[in-house]
Amino acid sequence: MATATPSTDSRRSWVKDYLVPQLAHIVPLICVWMLAAGYPSQAWAVRIPLILTAAYGLFCWTSRFHETAHQTVPFMSPRFAIMTGKQIGLVLLVPYHCYRECHIRHHAYLNRPIDWELWPYSDPKTSIWFRRTFVVLDLLFGFLTAPYVYSRIYFHRDSPLKPEVRREIAVEYTYMVAIWGALLTFVAYYGYWENFLIAWVLPHWLAGVLQVGRKLTEHLGMASFDPMKGTRTVVGKSWVTRFCSYLNFDIFVHGPHHRYPRLTHDKLKGRMNEHIETHPEIRFPMFATYTGAVLNMLPCLWTRPGVGLNAGAAAMSDVTVDDVGEFLEDAKQVVNGNWDSNPVHNSEDQTAADEASAPVPYARHAAAEDSSSASADAAQDVSAIHS
Repeated sequence: MATATPSTDSRRSWVKDYLVPQLAHIVPLICVWMLAAGYPSQAWAVRIPLILTAAYGLFCWTSRFHETAHQTVPFMSPRFAIMTGKQIGLVLLVPYHCYRECHIRHHAYLNRPIDWELWPYSDPKTSIWFRRTFVVLDLLFGFLTAPYVYSRIYFHRDSPLKPEVRREIAVEYTYMVAIWGALLTFVAYYGYWENFLIAWVLPHWLAGVLQVGRKLTEHLGMASFDPMKGTRTVVGKSWVTRFCSYLNFDIFVHGPHHRYPRLTHDKLKGRMNEHIETHPEIRFPMFATYTGAVLNMLPCLWTRPGVGLNAGAAAMSDVTVDDVGEFLEDAKQVVNGNWDSNPVHNSEDQTAADEASAPVPYARHAAAEDSSSASADAAQDVSAIHS
């Protein structure tokens, strides 16, 4: 693991960007232990706060999992990031390399039919009624649907994974089955099911609800393929929103994260401000409160339970064919022209979809929009197909 320099600024940065989040992510382990041991009391007045704290802490683990996939955790070496990611994946029942490979393609194919991470919302082959049903199951049982969604990239017949990555995932699944099998055997042998349900299943379930809720808030109903316009961004003004965003590595600032996937979380707000100043004619889907973003998303659970083509986009822009084995450099151009193709850009349906996704109506875009705002962060692997 990398160490901080002796300077005062570096020490402060180390405390703020690494130590405090690290300590915060130990809290759920303490809460789970207290719940399992019945300490200091088994009264529900004690248990409920511990369950809620553990649940939010596990939710923050999913943000750390995300950062390990990008390998952008401050003061953490890539090797330590991978090791941390594997440990979190073991706990969450999602192999690290399954998650990372899905997430790389999520950045490369944002809101497109082959965005593995947003299946089934991104897949035009799925019916609206299937997506309406799945979104309810996803929201209520995210701790089960997430392992399934991420496993598809490994088990699907059209899996784009390379043999060496498949071997890594096979090893991770083997460890997962062995460790969880041993744990459940121990719980069953000693009859600790009540402790297990209260200490682990309840917090894990609630954390899944929060995580899927965040995923849907960031993406559901967004038609654009442009990373800045096809995601909801929250730049909080209240201390509660800013603190929650801080504990989650500012993942709420989602548009700039998609546009600059190698950027550390502390620089995302600055990039959002740059885009606003550079393109005042564009009304980005940005919100000052997380509640505002959630309220904007909620109607989409029924009216538009999808992204991209399933959310009103008429067509997609062409992309270059490139290997998607890694997050590419932020400035790499892989889209031919604008992110959204001209038919989408000029379509009345697309305009309506954009306006429905924005906190205020979008300004009409100039036909010759600056291509620098539409440059991509990742490549497109057109060989993978979802069904």
